[in-house]
Amino acid sequence: MTGSDHDDAGVSQNQAEEAVRTLLRWAGEDPSREGLLDTPRRVVEAYGDWFSGYREDPREYLARTFEEVAGYDELIVLRDIEYESHCEHHMAPIIGKVHVGYLPAGKVVGISKLARVVEAYARRFQVQEKMTAQIAQCIQDVLHPLGVGVVVEGAHECMTTRGIHKRGVSMVTSKMLGAFRDDARTRAEFLRFIEVGNHKR
Repeated sequence: MTGSDHDDAGVSQNQAEEAVRTLLRWAGEDPSREGLLDTPRRVVEAYGDWFSGYREDPREYLARTFEEVAGYDELIVLRDIEYESHCEHHMAPIIGKVHVGYLPAGKVVGISKLARVVEAYARRFQVQEKMTAQIAQCIQDVLHPLGVGVVVEGAHECMTTRGIHKRGVSMVTSKMLGAFRDDARTRAEFLRFIEVGNHKR
């Protein structure tokens, strides 16, 4: 990440690094001591990676589709897509898995592209409920399938490392569109395929 990467947002690399130094001083540290000299640069570079989703358009990943699938029109499910995100309330990590399913209407997309859609939304400041809905709506809007189902599991470090300090707790959210919402059999088949919390990891 270069100093000009976020100039369009009015923030330079140097300004971002100075903000890190301010936080270090606020925490009681001395940013000029040897062990912390390179910390501001490292933090800003890490942020460039963690929040690279703001520089991506998830819809572009779904632009290339395949129609020669021999008439396949059954459920397609990609489960256990690992993700790392950050909660927009405390900027703390959210770590978990996403399960995506869709019922194609004549065209399918490469499975790696579904994972890239997840990554693009995860690498932003997020609320898990919003991220779940964004992934589902993106797939629905671009692929126009008969239905989409998305289930997200997440462990929120804002709850495990601060506040109530409860570990081993995961949050599960879902978004069902089209046939996944309207047809109980399609929804049940999808949920059976992913078996949240039960299948081997």
